[in-house]
Amino acid sequence: MIKLPKEGCLFRVFEGQTADNAWQKIACAFRSEHGAAVQVSRNGPTHEILHAAISVADPRQRWVVSRNPPMNVAFALAEVVWIMAGRDDSAFLNYFNRALPKYSGDCTNYHGAYGHRLRKKFGLDQLERAYQVLSRNPESRQIVLQIWDSAVDLPSSDGQPTSEDIPCNIAALLKVRDGALEWTQIMRSNDIFRGLPYNFVQFTTIQEIMAGWLNLTLGSYNHVSDSLHIYERDYDQVAPINHTPIVENTDSLALSKTEFDLVSAELERNCNAVADETLNGEALVRQIEKCALPAPYRNVLCVLSAEGARKRKCLDCTNQIMAICTNPAYQQLYLRWLSRFRGNEQT
Repeated sequence: MIKLPKEGCLFRVFEGQTADNAWQKIACAFRSEHGAAVQVSRNGPTHEILHAAISVADPRQRWVVSRNPPMNVAFALAEVVWIMAGRDDSAFLNYFNRALPKYSGDCTNYHGAYGHRLRKKFGLDQLERAYQVLSRNPESRQIVLQIWDSAVDLPSSDGQPTSEDIPCNIAALLKVRDGALEWTQIMRSNDIFRGLPYNFVQFTTIQEIMAGWLNLTLGSYNHVSDSLHIYERDYDQVAPINHTPIVENTDSLALSKTEFDLVSAELERNCNAVADETLNGEALVRQIEKCALPAPYRNVLCVLSAEGARKRKCLDCTNQIMAICTNPAYQQLYLRWLSRFRGNEQT
């Protein structure tokens, strides 16, 4: 006799043209009477949907604008710079998110740093190898980008975590179909409020960058979460759904591999200067004005520099820098981020 799975143990599917469309559907599912089950965890009770599959048709529209309070757009972009550079140092990220050590540990280097694992940890640059393989054999079904490392990530035999920063992302699967790069991200665990909006930004951006290296168009972004959840203490943060009209992200980050390597090194150098508090707000303005980066990458630097000026309490410099930014999506996202400081929310 075949035992059928109980209700709630089959895949739940959430699809949207944009990341915000998909996120709103997820938030509504959690707010519905039977949308999610209560599940205990070491950090407190959660509401959980097991086995969730999420698809975003246009990965360039990666921003969850409906999250309320708004997400930290500068931190999200700083993570992308940090990941693509293969870094694991904590100081750079902590500058843009002072609360991060509370969740990932007060340490010099983050144990589960995605970029370090993708580009350095396993003895090869996995992004570079994926580019090489798909350039020569676009039909390959063997491109798996590994993040999880059982030797250091599985809990100790007594059941205790080996680190405060165990990666939630396990692996990425890449396929080329009909001239487009398809991306599937596998998650062991996913917080819809604190994690998922940032995961969309991280991995759709890497997808877009890789598509540029390969001279491909963007396919869909697909995200499989085995435990999609929200902590009970954050439950009210997904209601009511914000209905702010979403401004389109107009920037393309697609460059050839050669161009990207040059541009990303220059972007990282400039971003490091933002986190150098020996520089004042006026110096950040001058850096932007002299910047020779392509406009989409200069716009990334604008957001990080504006946030650096805000942290230096130089609002005039913040406004000058954001006036240089030509991406209307970043303008909207950063204005929403600034609105948080009318209250007492943490940065």
